[in-house]
Amino acid sequence: MSLKGRGCSVKVKAKPSLERSAILLAMTETREEEERLKKALQESAAIRCGVTELGGTVSTLQHTGKLTNSVISAAFNTGVIPKEGRKIHALIHATLEASNSIFIHTNSNASFALKIGLTTDTEWIAVAIFGRSSLHPLLEHSRVGLGFMHL
Repeated sequence: MSLKGRGCSVKVKAKPSLERSAILLAMTETREEEERLKKALQESAAIRCGVTELGGTVSTLQHTGKLTNSVISAAFNTGVIPKEGRKIHALIHATLEASNSIFIHTNSNASFALKIGLTTDTEWIAVAIFGRSSLHPLLEHSRVGLGFMHL
């Protein structure tokens, strides 16, 4: 199966990796591209998927728990994980691992626009965060983070 996006074709193998799938979801640019990829992953490999977006500064995203709360809500609302303590714990750790790469070497006043892809099978969960950060519009650049945890 292949998906077309950004002028290239993305092939979905019989069992794509959760990590790559989460990164691809986080990097989709349109809702249509996102929906095609989610459908292909669910149909071809029984991978449950979720996506959320959020923005703000480091202090509003990380220190208030807005990032973690958004990821947990997305996971529940999309059926990525059920409301079970062990699975929530794994999701939180995967989110923290992914956010370490996003928030490293940045000012607490930097602004972020982030898209988060979640993928899971029955044993593992992956959280990928892709987005842009900037202290000033001329300094904007991309960041990506990935977390992977056993359920």
